[in-house]
Amino acid sequence: MRKNMLWMLTAILVFCGQAMLTSCSDDEETIVLYPNTSVSLDCVKPNYLKAGDKVALISPSYYTPMENVENTANVLRSWGLEPVVGPNVGKVVDGRYAGTVAERVSDIRWALNDPSIKAIICNRGGYGTIQLINQLTLDELKASPKWLVGFSDISTLHGLLSRAGVMSIHGTMSSFLAKGGTDATSTLMRDLLLGQVPRYELPAHKQNIEGKASGVLVGGNICTFAPNLGSQADATRGKDLILFVEEVEESMHNIDRQMRILQMNGVLDRCKGVVLGEFTDCGKEFTYESVEAMLHDLLVPYHIPVLCGFPAGHGDVNLPLVMGAPVTIDVRSNGATLQFDIDGTQHEVRTADVMATKTPASVRMRLAGKIE
Repeated sequence: MRKNMLWMLTAILVFCGQAMLTSCSDDEETIVLYPNTSVSLDCVKPNYLKAGDKVALISPSYYTPMENVENTANVLRSWGLEPVVGPNVGKVVDGRYAGTVAERVSDIRWALNDPSIKAIICNRGGYGTIQLINQLTLDELKASPKWLVGFSDISTLHGLLSRAGVMSIHGTMSSFLAKGGTDATSTLMRDLLLGQVPRYELPAHKQNIEGKASGVLVGGNICTFAPNLGSQADATRGKDLILFVEEVEESMHNIDRQMRILQMNGVLDRCKGVVLGEFTDCGKEFTYESVEAMLHDLLVPYHIPVLCGFPAGHGDVNLPLVMGAPVTIDVRSNGATLQFDIDGTQHEVRTADVMATKTPASVRMRLAGKIE
């Protein structure tokens, strides 16, 4: 009996060992560290808004002063929309969070389950959405598809929604809308919510890699979404990805680290193209002239198009992107285009023409949760 068990154990170990190896030739074998575990991302587009629709204002991460929320509510009214403020907005827990985990989840559920609410705008990022991943189910996110808008730490919610099969908007939040909502960043986000879909025309960038590709847009703030690998908020497990990456006040080596974590987990192998957004106030500890130059070297071997300098992230211009949407990028020697392959009224936006008032670095850092 013991001898039979030993033979069975030996057979299992040999089988498992062989399963981890793939033969490249008669003479060498390569260990497969990360098997292909991709999932299908087939996202529905929420309905566009119309005059009089209700829009919820919630705070899933750090708190924002009620003055900002009230000013944003006035901006939404000027757009012909009706703002409704989440029941727990205004609370402060542990000095920074906009409520307990249960309270922040409760406001998300409140906004999702109220059929009169047609869209959700987050008040601020900072930190905290990683705490919500296992508190929400993909089924409840899919049950009532509606636009959710935000960026930075809200990248976690974009990942959750993409995995649930719902498109969302990487766009400006109350912390910036409160300034008046008349800048191009704000008005383009408004227009997108109302069905005006931008087709972006970008100038040439020296670190671009030419080519044309289509895929599903995923990503966001890399230090937010990279730690979500393997969770139900991990949209990078999808097939045929167009990966969007941005960051604020991070060292070059930490950005490189996050990208290589994605690489080791097979994410870059699943990418059809990459869009590099703003790397605002990021470190320069290496001799690379920019973060884009560093990432260019990492991405060249993949032979996929790379579109650099897209004005989205923590910079003064943060143009809206539809996450979970099918998108086509065309990177040429004289410029590039980024187009969403969804219904709506398409209109051209020349990013070089979009200007913004300079935001002090200290304000950007505070809103990103990097400093108090």
